[in-house]
Amino acid sequence: MSEDSRYEAVCSRDARFDGQFFFGVTTTGIYCRPSCPATTPRRKNVRFFPTSAAAQGAGFRACRRCRPDAVPGSAEWNARADSVGRAMRMIGDGVVDREGVSGLAARLGYSARQVQRQLTAELGAGPVALARAQRAHTARILLRTTDLRASEIAFAAGFSSVRQFNDTLRAIYAATPTELRAARPEKPSRPGPAEAADGAPGASGGALPGASGMVPRGSGGVPRGSGGAAGVPLRLAYRGPYDTAQVFDYLARRALAGVEEMVGAPGARTYRRTLRLPHACAVVEVDERPGDGWLECRLRLTELRDLTTAIQRIRRLFDLDADPYAVAERLGADAALAPLVAARPGLRSPGTADPTELAVRAVLGQQVSVAAGRVLGDALVAAYGEPLARPDGGLTRLFPRAEDLAGAPLTELGMPEGRRATLRTLATALADGAVRLDAGAERDRAEKELLGLRGIGPWTAGYIRMRALGDPDVLLESDVAVRAGARAAGAHLEDSESWRPWRSYAMHHLWNAARPPRTG
Repeated sequence: MSEDSRYEAVCSRDARFDGQFFFGVTTTGIYCRPSCPATTPRRKNVRFFPTSAAAQGAGFRACRRCRPDAVPGSAEWNARADSVGRAMRMIGDGVVDREGVSGLAARLGYSARQVQRQLTAELGAGPVALARAQRAHTARILLRTTDLRASEIAFAAGFSSVRQFNDTLRAIYAATPTELRAARPEKPSRPGPAEAADGAPGASGGALPGASGMVPRGSGGVPRGSGGAAGVPLRLAYRGPYDTAQVFDYLARRALAGVEEMVGAPGARTYRRTLRLPHACAVVEVDERPGDGWLECRLRLTELRDLTTAIQRIRRLFDLDADPYAVAERLGADAALAPLVAARPGLRSPGTADPTELAVRAVLGQQVSVAAGRVLGDALVAAYGEPLARPDGGLTRLFPRAEDLAGAPLTELGMPEGRRATLRTLATALADGAVRLDAGAERDRAEKELLGLRGIGPWTAGYIRMRALGDPDVLLESDVAVRAGARAAGAHLEDSESWRPWRSYAMHHLWNAARPPRTG
């Protein structure tokens, strides 16, 4: 995209490009999203940046009107499998905060200097700057949604000192922690798309896969030192149309008792589940009824340090960083898929909040129906799930760890011994690191390693690649439902090369070909 094309997007306030790039205004020192409602600056006064971290590094402050760090993340990082794409996914997951730049570099197989050079050359900011922007954004959420002391928030957000915390907030938001907290609205509001509430962490405020929105509720905040009974309230931003019915139906059909539950009537449901995070566990709730470009979410965290990672994983589960415009343009060009795309605008390809859990569930679902796989999953959770210290409604357990399943007899599961052996083999490989499915895992390598495990074939490896590794370009051609959907739609799977790089979305369209969109 040329700079002239970017400026045209700014002039037309085109929200499709929010998160794809940012622009700074040299006369004001402010940077914005393309859809900013403010008066369009003159071309000579505009500079463009691939990430908000790059804009911050150039000395620009975030616009208080359009809040550029509230935009969805760029879908590019989910599609890209190179080292930069992998690095962006890992920074978003908090790897730099937990392991430092050296840990990120080790996971990528490069030196820290090489990683710095690659990211700076392409994104205008290195890993430290990207992680710094993410920390600042996490801090702003906590300042505006909790009553924690500023010093507690500084360390919960990942800052190494209170001074660093104060200096960073002044540099990025031109405000002190006290001023940011004082700006907390007394009552909930419903801002428009370009005025969405504050974004949740995404190291680039949209450059990483995972900027999202926050909405304060009242002025009381959350009790000091805890996640509070209501949890940290968030608005999870997405781009373009979003087919909430499709996503919530998909999750409801697969919800495992004790770990997940879907409450409420269709159209007003709430998805709830437990999460196992780097420092502790959490409970998340996401509402089906969308706002103006976001989903309402509440997070009850045992450790506030897990906020950034939790949000990134929820965003991957709900596929909130997808670019439905690009998907519809490519798939809609196919005569057979065009009616399906038109019937389900905003269809998503749900990921997972826990790659290990997803891989185990993929084995449970081998050669059985979704309902039968769910029954097996319920039995696995009941036998090996870790009980919550304090049950929360229907949520009573965490999904079993890989190490808990590696040597388990699994006799509680009504399936052949061969499949139980496959499950133990997979769990062992995940527990000892022989197979990696983390945010920055190399997709081709992971799929090859999975296929090397006895009992795991192309369908299982492909399904794991699509959901656990977030690959938007997977097509399970041997899947019975995919083939049935293709026949019903008149689509030819041998023509699927033209669907790249969005074949995962094409597959969801085919899965849903016989299930018309819900109305009313």
